[in-house]
Amino acid sequence: MTLQKWVGRTREVEDIATPRLLASFEATLGPHAVRLDEAPPGLHWCLTPDIADASELGPDGHAAKGGFLPPVPLPRRMWAGSDMRFLAPIRSGDTVRRRSTISAVEEKQGRSGPLTFVTVRHEIANAAGPVVEEDQIIVYRAAEAGVPAPAQPAAPRLAASHERIVDVDPVLLFRYSALTFNGHRIHYDAPYAANVEHYPGLVIHGPLQATLLMNFAAVIAGQAPRRFSFRGVRPAIGPQALLLSGTALGKNDMQMEVRTSDGHVTVKATAQW
Repeated sequence: MTLQKWVGRTREVEDIATPRLLASFEATLGPHAVRLDEAPPGLHWCLTPDIADASELGPDGHAAKGGFLPPVPLPRRMWAGSDMRFLAPIRSGDTVRRRSTISAVEEKQGRSGPLTFVTVRHEIANAAGPVVEEDQIIVYRAAEAGVPAPAQPAAPRLAASHERIVDVDPVLLFRYSALTFNGHRIHYDAPYAANVEHYPGLVIHGPLQATLLMNFAAVIAGQAPRRFSFRGVRPAIGPQALLLSGTALGKNDMQMEVRTSDGHVTVKATAQW
């Protein structure tokens, strides 16, 4: 079966935004979680996770490919980015249903070798109607495509309107993996990350960085963004202090990014209200 035959596949999952989940989310992000009268931005990634039995996991800790996601032959996978529309708030106690659809599978040739991009459309609704629409892009690459050392110095950093430093340690990585039921071993298994996937340390989750940016944007504006897009630029390796920054582009738009302690950009994003 060709990978294109996976396009159009759907799956629906239901979950509840329990008070314990919200408390766990806020405790994990600590002072970096915005306190609003609705669920903080990024909580939807902790709902309706993909749950697979231990016997159904691949060697990287993810669910084995070939079920909902296509059986891409490339072994390494990463969350490359997302474009989200927040249509209504999620509140404590809400029952939500997520409908996920494989909307595209694209095979390309990158500088590091073959790449396959899988786009998944997520539609999340509560009893009142739609709350989140998201187009998520997952990228697959070859095993031998390790993480090279930066060949060029970091791009110069322009003065930002708002900045925040976040210390990311292994406990934060572990707790975020637990919140999202993400078994990918690169985030908590240092020997695996170094010896198998050839990272210089534990990898800081892309959606964790995006969640930190979304909550920072909500603090700056006094309300959560209604649209947020992010893409991963390069892996961020922990533990280390990350620099979050946001610069207003207009009345309702902000350009945001995450930089490592050595100045390299790891995530670029835009927030809109």
